[in-house]
Amino acid sequence: MLAGPYCGMLLADLGARVIKIEGPEGDIGRTISPHAIGAHNAYFASLNRGKESVVLDLASEAGQADLRRLARQADALLTNLRPSAIKKLGLTYAALHRVNPRLVCVALTGYGLDGPFSESPAYDYVIQAMTGVMMLTGDPDGPPVKPGYSAVDNSAGIMGALALVAKIVEGRGGQMDVSMYDTLLSQLNYVASGYLNAGVRAERIRDGAHPYIVPAQLFAAREGYLVLFITHDKFWRLFADALSRPDWLDDPRFATMKGRQDNRDVVVAAIARELRADTAEAWAERLAPLGVVAAAVQTLPDALDGPLTASRDMVVEVPVGANRLRMIGNPIKDDGHRGEVRPPPGLGEHDAILRAGRGEETGT
Repeated sequence: MLAGPYCGMLLADLGARVIKIEGPEGDIGRTISPHAIGAHNAYFASLNRGKESVVLDLASEAGQADLRRLARQADALLTNLRPSAIKKLGLTYAALHRVNPRLVCVALTGYGLDGPFSESPAYDYVIQAMTGVMMLTGDPDGPPVKPGYSAVDNSAGIMGALALVAKIVEGRGGQMDVSMYDTLLSQLNYVASGYLNAGVRAERIRDGAHPYIVPAQLFAAREGYLVLFITHDKFWRLFADALSRPDWLDDPRFATMKGRQDNRDVVVAAIARELRADTAEAWAERLAPLGVVAAAVQTLPDALDGPLTASRDMVVEVPVGANRLRMIGNPIKDDGHRGEVRPPPGLGEHDAILRAGRGEETGT
């Protein structure tokens, strides 16, 4: 629904020819969103632009024959199904290497292609729960919290694209096994290291605070919320000067990074009192030019409609009749080159690819 389609779309944006294989009923993503621009479902479009679509019944002999024809000329095959389905439908390197020994097969799964947990159901929500991410998110007095977007699916899609390209660059075919569980666990790097090496159990800290750096968290302003992230003492001095608090530069609890870490509650309370004097936007405008990392918390519409997004060309448009299909662009910029943004495919829109392949095989 998300990880595999996102992976393929990133590659298509960067110039790869991506052929999406769908069953006769189509990708479930075609029906998820209640929003449509012309014939395009907004959810599906946001994950499948720039691809071609062919319809195959992989449970049939004819479908398997078409799969082999596609695999024969492909660089890679990306799958995003349960391991049992991947193996049953012959979507592995073991099943296809005779057709194309240089084929790179990437399996995006919940818990890996093999192992005791491989067939367990896996969705973004479940992986966040099982890796401890939910338990690390939110305030200490509240319940575990899920981040507001599909962090696991998107991360797995990016990891899948990396695995695919790395294996192609290596120049040898093979099977790449990328699991959602492994992907999210790997992103806990320094948090996990504290437990693995010192037995430290990471806990939620109020206002999303960083476990080691103070101040690095949310603060309530007179209006809105401000994020501060002050690491080096140089920036702390700039911050103290901006707030007209020279005493913070002499007080050992405040003056050094170590002192602030050891006296978190005192430091955070003092900063919080000062920041209530103005709005988050005003503080950001005052502090950011000094080099202090500070930003007002925005809504998603604020971000999408704002100047930073526009300056990075991160909203792209595709004409759809008299309307425009608007989507988030690719984050990778190719030396200023902007490739063509193509619409998502209709179901089976490119089935001619299959007919052409059959014709070549029969000499017609």
